Amino acid sequence: MAINTSLEGRLRNTTLPYNQCLMPLFEAVVNSIHSIDECTNNPDPSIKIYIDRNIQSTLAQDIAAENNSPIYGFTIIDNGIGFNEANMNSFETLDSEYKAKKGCRGVGRLMWLKAFTNVSVESNFIDSKNEVQKRKFNFNKKNGIYLSSINAIEKTEPLSTSIKLEDFIDKYEKRSPKSCSAIANHILEHCLWYFVREGGAPNITIYDQDETINLNELFDTQMFESACPESFEVSGIKFELLHIKLKSKTRPPCIAWCAAGRVVKEENLIGKIAGLHGKIQHTNGDFTYCCYLTSTYLDDVVRPERIDFNLDQDETDLYSNAINEVQIRETVYSKITAHLNEFLIQYKELGRQRVYNYVSTKAPRYKSILKYIPNEVFFVNPEISDKELDLLLHKYLTDIESQILSQGHDLIEDVDKQEKDIQSRITDYMQKVDDIKKSDLAGYVCNRKVVLDILEKAIQRGVDGKYSREDLIHQLIMPMRQTSEDIGLDKCNLWLIDERLAFHDYLASDKTLSSMPITDSNENKEPDLCALNVYNEPLLILMCAEKTGGFNLVN
Repeated sequence: MAINTSLEGRLRNTTLPYNQCLMPLFEAVVNSIHSIDECTNNPDPSIKIYIDRNIQSTLAQDIAAENNSPIYGFTIIDNGIGFNEANMNSFETLDSEYKAKKGCRGVGRLMWLKAFTNVSVESNFIDSKNEVQKRKFNFNKKNGIYLSSINAIEKTEPLSTSIKLEDFIDKYEKRSPKSCSAIANHILEHCLWYFVREGGAPNITIYDQDETINLNELFDTQMFESACPESFEVSGIKFELLHIKLKSKTRPPCIAWCAAGRVVKEENLIGKIAGLHGKIQHTNGDFTYCCYLTSTYLDDVVRPERIDFNLDQDETDLYSNAINEVQIRETVYSKITAHLNEFLIQYKELGRQRVYNYVSTKAPRYKSILKYIPNEVFFVNPEISDKELDLLLHKYLTDIESQILSQGHDLIEDVDKQEKDIQSRITDYMQKVDDIKKSDLAGYVCNRKVVLDILEKAIQRGVDGKYSREDLIHQLIMPMRQTSEDIGLDKCNLWLIDERLAFHDYLASDKTLSSMPITDSNENKEPDLCALNVYNEPLLILMCAEKTGGFNLVN
């Protein structure tokens, strides 16, 4: 029984995220590569890509502006086998299995119509009678394949196929890179596997107004050294890993998960591999590491839109026999670590020195708890800022405090059970508590040092010759127009003036005397700080008036 298919319905159920706006172009380029691969006796295989722009006609054209103007579409021309009967039948069949062995899902042309209003195709091919034919047709969402024609032409006409992706839909066009160089780099990154494979890629050139970029030459300039392949297995399934060192200064290290020779997704490796924080220094120059992961298994589980894989994410699923993404990723991480080990060792040591130097000179509060922090934490980026490192170490300090709290509750429950290891558990617990106490004391001292440093800068003249505003200094000691009934001591640094101020019955900052419940005064004078401490008989009132460079205390 035949089942009818709705093109519009199929498109509605096809996903193309806006950040994948160049995916239709990638699909067309890969199709051209496949077409050339199928064409025997082709001495000069080539693909030409033209960037078609919406350029307003003016008397004085700015070339730079032209080359970054809105993109209307792309034209891809190759000298491959073309739209012969087999390829045309496959094109007319949604989800075709014709090129399934190459990992194709038969949905590439759907990607075209997700981002472009119309596609025009013109192809010279050799038919079953060895005659050269020219096939033309248009393709869009409303009409499907229309204006189709096929005519015999002279045998001297070369094999050639032109795909025009027309009228870039606005929501995709706005998110597309505009410059020729940016588009060239995106195509190269997506199709890099075809350049490093045995036999390489056909000659691919991009044309944009007066600018021309050859991807093969771009590939040669970006390669730091030859790619290094490696095979491994996960649960009996074979994977191929291609280690690549690039001269790119801006691209981060990454894993490219591939299917059917196409990059499906990229995963940033910064923070994932100990010692790998960006470009790597080498005696022959700096390089950026990338690897390409391929497998027939990934070809089978890639989603139709080729933007992700149907892989289990949960490694704790007891009912699944399939390998999951976590297993694959962890194995790849171990292979990368081994491959880059000679370079990572020095960065690990530099990271370790950065942590110890920071703790020794600026954050001694962490010294007593360093032994409880996982070893990989020490492999930080040697260029990490003090703020980022402080936040990282504080996170682990908080984790350790939570562990101690949990251990304490467990010990209370188990202390009467007479377990053999109870004594060692108590000893371990008390040691951690002691180390945390040391950390708290060091932190207390360090916090005071920071407050003093801020105050020292606040009371100095600025570049304009003026002093800081009064409320800034007040904020350090005690916020203005507040009393001890409004805020707690944790919001104040009264010790900056006198440690005794912490002991009071009433405290006010920049409040009028008439508003204070401790006085019967009607005056509107506002002492900067007023403290009352009642003893058995004597009464002490300490008033503080802020002056340039210090405070006046009045008892």
